[in-house]
Amino acid sequence: MSYKVVVLVEEPVTEWDARQIVALHTDTPEPVHYYVLIPVEDAASRVESTIGSLAASEVMGTAALYLDEDDLERVHEEIRKASRQALDASVNAFSHLGAQVTGEVTASDPLDRLASLVQECGAAEVIILTRPHVVAELFHIDWTARARRKLKVPVLHLLAQSEPDWESEVRNHEDDDT
Repeated sequence: MSYKVVVLVEEPVTEWDARQIVALHTDTPEPVHYYVLIPVEDAASRVESTIGSLAASEVMGTAALYLDEDDLERVHEEIRKASRQALDASVNAFSHLGAQVTGEVTASDPLDRLASLVQECGAAEVIILTRPHVVAELFHIDWTARARRKLKVPVLHLLAQSEPDWESEVRNHEDDDT
């Protein structure tokens, strides 16, 4: 039997973040298995927001942007590819630490898939790793607040970060000594 943790992320997990997550479970008596879940950005929304930001240009007399089906499909494929690369990087960050990890990309609502994955794998906890979203957090409409209302397991919110400068400085000085 293993202790299962679902990790919902909006960006690739860095080695630093993976180390922090794995460190949370060093005292867990059974082996820990991480399930990394990365949502695919919605291509239609991305294109619509881009077009929306360009809509003001119509007032200025420039032509509106039009994407045909082929262009939209290319955008979809680029987004799917980026999501798969983010998943591979995230899984590798955990694997390099010797952690058991599997992952998936989801095109469905991230919280719906999170809830079903928690049920499917029997997860004991959920970790949500995001950038800061001050307004969404203030109004409790961020992933973490919504997951806490929806799930019956502990939900921990961590902010994604890069390696602290002091640690890279220490590593650079160690390299100088060799």
